[in-house]
Amino acid sequence: MKYFLLLSFLFIFNKSFTQEAKIKKEKWHWNNETKQDTAIGYAQVLKIGNVLYISGAVTTEITPQGITTVYNDLKASLASYGATFENVVKENLYTTDIETVKKYNSARKKFYNGDFPAATWVQVQRLYMQSAKLEVELIAHLPK
Repeated sequence: MKYFLLLSFLFIFNKSFTQEAKIKKEKWHWNNETKQDTAIGYAQVLKIGNVLYISGAVTTEITPQGITTVYNDLKASLASYGATFENVVKENLYTTDIETVKKYNSARKKFYNGDFPAATWVQVQRLYMQSAKLEVELIAHLPK
């Protein structure tokens, strides 16, 4: 009986703390039927549970208009799952010219309405798209 109780406890404990073998992924990619870019190999938005992982949106010009275009693209990515910038918890910004991004930061800030996420800004020599000068990626949480 003692061994039966011990084995039952171990079985229940194991089931309670074991992760599923496969993660359920939902994808969105700019109204693309496959919901991903198979040529490059990425999806614009990947949803796992209540978390959205949003691939970088880019611009070739670091101006208020270029920055606004990036954040409008991110807004569309968020909206694909009913989210807004209020849901954003982490922002990663990559640029070839951080001083100019800092100069036009007000264009970025207006999207957050004073409720800013954790953020990391990094200056890089070059981005994936050779002519790109700014790329921003987001992580957002949806309500359960």
